[in-house]
Amino acid sequence: MILVIRVNPKLHTPMYFFLSHLSFIDFCYSTMVTPKLLENLVVEDRAISFPGCILQFFFACIFVVTETFMLAVMAYDRFVAVCHPLL
Repeated sequence: MILVIRVNPKLHTPMYFFLSHLSFIDFCYSTMVTPKLLENLVVEDRAISFPGCILQFFFACIFVVTETFMLAVMAYDRFVAVCHPLL
């Protein structure tokens, strides 16, 4: 999705700008969780170190808060576009 938005000049609007960044944040969140999940499926020792746990929790919080703010900004952008259009 990010590549399509970057390539097509018709999609260079604020809505698609926010959608591409939201897609990137979702990609980062997925790549943060998936490696440990795959490791836990393969090995018998499913313990995680305390620093690893703290690091994963920190990045999860960062991505969730960023995604929440991004969704709030997208909602405000749509509100302004609908309720206060430029004439």
